[in-house]
Amino acid sequence: MLFFVIACLVPSFFISFLATAAMRKLAPRWGLIDQPAQRKMHLTPTPLGGGVGIWLGVIIPIVCAQLIAFVIVKSDLDPSWIPAELLPHLEGVLYRSGQLWLVLAGGTILAVMGLLDDKLNISWKPRLIIQLLVAGGLVWGGIRGTLFIQQPWIGMLLTVAWIIVLVNSLNFLDNMDGLTSGIGLIAAVLFALIMLRYTGEPRWLVAGILLVLAGSIAGFLCHNWPPAKIFMGDSGSYFIGLILSTMTILGTFYPGESSDGETVINRHVILAPLCILAIPLYDFCTVMIIRLKEGRSPFHADKSHFSHRLVELGLSKRDTVLTIHLATLTTGIGGLILYEVSSWNAALLVMLMILCVLSIVTILENVGRKNRE
Repeated sequence: MLFFVIACLVPSFFISFLATAAMRKLAPRWGLIDQPAQRKMHLTPTPLGGGVGIWLGVIIPIVCAQLIAFVIVKSDLDPSWIPAELLPHLEGVLYRSGQLWLVLAGGTILAVMGLLDDKLNISWKPRLIIQLLVAGGLVWGGIRGTLFIQQPWIGMLLTVAWIIVLVNSLNFLDNMDGLTSGIGLIAAVLFALIMLRYTGEPRWLVAGILLVLAGSIAGFLCHNWPPAKIFMGDSGSYFIGLILSTMTILGTFYPGESSDGETVINRHVILAPLCILAIPLYDFCTVMIIRLKEGRSPFHADKSHFSHRLVELGLSKRDTVLTIHLATLTTGIGGLILYEVSSWNAALLVMLMILCVLSIVTILENVGRKNRE
């Protein structure tokens, strides 16, 4: 397993690191510059387009992995350098490559749209329409959740909603150096850990994509850590959001466990993604409510986010980012604990802990809002 983890993380890290370094030079020539403004936190013009580095850090390793799997399966090459536990899954990788490339195609569409938005400042309405079309196309292509619901159309609608909400929640959070990239990295690592450790048999394909994403985000984060030398822009946040949302759908979170010859499914583990992503989902919902309550467009950028409230309380930008990262890690660990308990009563205690963390966030937000008023 160590070979698998390293093979996923290291190439994607270096590709993303180098591609992002190149974008730092190219972005100003292409007019991809984020200028300081009243609603923004940075004080100097900063290159955009770091999402291109993240995209390349994911696409190139996956293309190479697919080619390697294809050559080994279709030829007589000696695969002895590949760990024995991975060999039986190579054909499965090729079998599911259709779904994989459907996801990457959807992510590419959103990344291109985000890059155009970074350049041209596209209205939120066409962006939302494209997001809905991409999410609908993915669901039509078979990427959908069931959530133990018998009616397929309900699962399809919930899947579209999950993709749209997560894509936009990570986009909304991209308002401070290293914030969305750090949260994306934490979420990708925790989801990959679940796929490798807590699902009975390892889910190699989904875990591999998540680890590749984690490595790519880490390579970008080297340039984006406060003070940021480049921003990922909408292209990066949309791409990360789509990969995370679809992998949580394709990944199996509720494994069957054998007990006295009977199969027992601990269905409470379906709450794990909500725990891991509790902070970005909370921020998205509260910001939407605030904007609608004030009669503004829910997609109109402002300083209503949790991160802005912490800065208003006197925290530095770096401390604010670290605080939100730690809050995300705390709720994420709660998601892992769900796999260590076997009853709904214990799971409810974990969810109570998550609610306590979100309540602390709410208190800090309200204090920050009062200070600003």
